[in-house]
Amino acid sequence: MTDNIVVLSTCSDEEEAARLARLLVDDKLAACVTVVPGVRSFYRWKGAVESAGECLLVIKSSRALFGAVREAIEKAHSYEVPEVLALAVVDGAPNYLNWLQSSIRGGPGSGQ
Repeated sequence: MTDNIVVLSTCSDEEEAARLARLLVDDKLAACVTVVPGVRSFYRWKGAVESAGECLLVIKSSRALFGAVREAIEKAHSYEVPEVLALAVVDGAPNYLNWLQSSIRGGPGSGQ
């Protein structure tokens, strides 16, 4: 088990997705954010089943930064209840995991 996590979140459009991705990477809360456009979500909202086109954010970060990632997304997001789900990274390529850690706050060589 690593200290790394992948956080999933959805956005209403590519503009919002890019803005959130840039915010998280600029603030060193994420090493990388992959924006996947063209997803379709089905969900229950206020008693009705809804469907919407969205963009999926795949956010690479660490367990220690999850609270800050969640707060940043909730503060900057347009949704009343944004999705913020953390998935544990059990293992990964050592070179990638080392790069990830060096690219976020508190990681070795991150400068913070």
